[in-house]
Amino acid sequence: MKEKIRKIENEVEKLLKNSKTLEDIEGIRIKYLGKKSELSNLLKSLKNLTQEEKKEIGPLANNARKNIHSKIDKKKELLEENFDAETEWIDVSAPGNEIKKGSLSPLSIVQQDIENIFTAIGFEVADGPEIESEYFNFDGANMPANHPARDMQDTFWIKTDSGDGNGQVLRTHTTNCQVRYMQTHTPPFRIIVPGRVFRQEATDASHEHTFHQFEALVVGKNVSVANFLSVAKSFFSAFFGKDISVRVRPSYFPFVEPGFEFDISCTNCGGKGCSTCQQTGWLEIGGAGMVHQNVLVEGGYKRDEYTGFAWGFGLERLAMMKYKINDIRLFHSGDTRFGKQF
Repeated sequence: MKEKIRKIENEVEKLLKNSKTLEDIEGIRIKYLGKKSELSNLLKSLKNLTQEEKKEIGPLANNARKNIHSKIDKKKELLEENFDAETEWIDVSAPGNEIKKGSLSPLSIVQQDIENIFTAIGFEVADGPEIESEYFNFDGANMPANHPARDMQDTFWIKTDSGDGNGQVLRTHTTNCQVRYMQTHTPPFRIIVPGRVFRQEATDASHEHTFHQFEALVVGKNVSVANFLSVAKSFFSAFFGKDISVRVRPSYFPFVEPGFEFDISCTNCGGKGCSTCQQTGWLEIGGAGMVHQNVLVEGGYKRDEYTGFAWGFGLERLAMMKYKINDIRLFHSGDTRFGKQF
C-alpha cells in the first residue's frame, strides 16, 4: 500500500506539471480524489487491515490526500493568475449548443384536441382501469358468457373466463367504462372516455395489439340518432377544420340497438372521390348506436326510462388521417425521428 500511495502522488505531480487548462485540473481532481478514485478505494479498504497496519498506512493515505488537494489548488490558482483575456477570448455573440427538446406523440396531440373540443360543449372526461373484470368488459356490455360477440374480440385473459363474471382481462374496448360510470351517476350526462385497449391479434400496417380508443356516451331523456349525427358532425368539422358530413350504415354491436357503422366525408377530396377514399367520397371511422336497454339496466336504471347513444373509434385511425401516416406500427416504434415531426 505504501508503494501505491507514492505512485499516486507521483502521477498527480507529473500530470499537474503538464496541465494547461482548468479543465485539465478538474479532470485530475475527479480521477484522483473522486469517490471512485484509487485513493478513495484505498482509504475504504483500511478497515480490513490490522490495528498496527492501520496506524501506519492511515496517516500516509490521509497525508497523500491532503497533499494532492493542496497541489491541485495551487496549480488552479496559478492558471487563474496567468489567464490571458486576449488569447482566451470567448465570442459571447456566437450561437450556443442546441438544447434538444422532446415532443408530444401525435396520439397525445390528437387526444388533447378531442378533449378540448368535447369539454367546450359540456362533455366530461371519464376514465377506467385497463385491467378489467370480465363483468364490466363483457357481461355488463350485453355480452354474457357464451355470447357469440365475445369471439369478435381476441382477448388477453389474465384470469380465465369462469362464466360468473369474475374473470380478468386487458380491456378490449373503452366500452368497459359505460356501466362503471352509470352505476355512480344519474342522467342526464355526457362523457368521453379516451384510453388504451388491447387485442390479441397479429400486427401489420393497419392493426396493432395495443392501441387507443375514444368512447363517447350520452344518456338522458329522448336522446336520439339525430343527436348523435349532430354531435358527430360538429366534432369532426372542428377537429379537421373544415365542413365534414356524416352518414350511418346498419351494423351490429351487442351493446347498442340499433347499431351502425358511421363514415365521414373524405378529408382529402371533400367527398368528390380520390385514391384515399377509393373513389367513394367516404372514410369509415367506427361503430356507434343507441345504447342497448340491457346495458342501461346493468347501469342501475329502469328499462325504457332513458335513452342514449354511444360511439367508439381508434385514435390511431384519426391521427393517421389527420397527419397522413401510413403505418400504425410507427406510433409504438420508439423511433424519435417519427415523434419529432409533430
